[in-house]
Amino acid sequence: MKDIYLRMDELESHLGTVHADFGELKLKIKELLEENQRLRIENQQLRKVLKRETDSNIARAEAAKEPVVLSKEDKPVSLPGVGEGYDNLARLYHEGFHICNVYYGHLRMEGDCLFCLSFLSK
Repeated sequence: MKDIYLRMDELESHLGTVHADFGELKLKIKELLEENQRLRIENQQLRKVLKRETDSNIARAEAAKEPVVLSKEDKPVSLPGVGEGYDNLARLYHEGFHICNVYYGHLRMEGDCLFCLSFLSK
């Protein structure tokens, strides 16, 4: 009778450990799903920006007769002119991306970034 009780106690202990492990796995899966969704949204926004930039670069190159370079994906990209860098960074910031050296390229989730704003004011 003691053996059965000890075996039940041992099984209950193992079951508690398995339950705790499942809880940890569930939290990790939740974190991964949230990160995946955030990355999907960021990827969609980056694709929109890339398409808009590619289209505007092609139109600008055709208008100015600039040489067009093909990227590795065989997509035409014109060579940027001098002074366009600041405008591109400002546009990226207003589209919701960080341009500061701390979080560069990450999606801005919570309002304005003081680092980005100070960079733009230079």
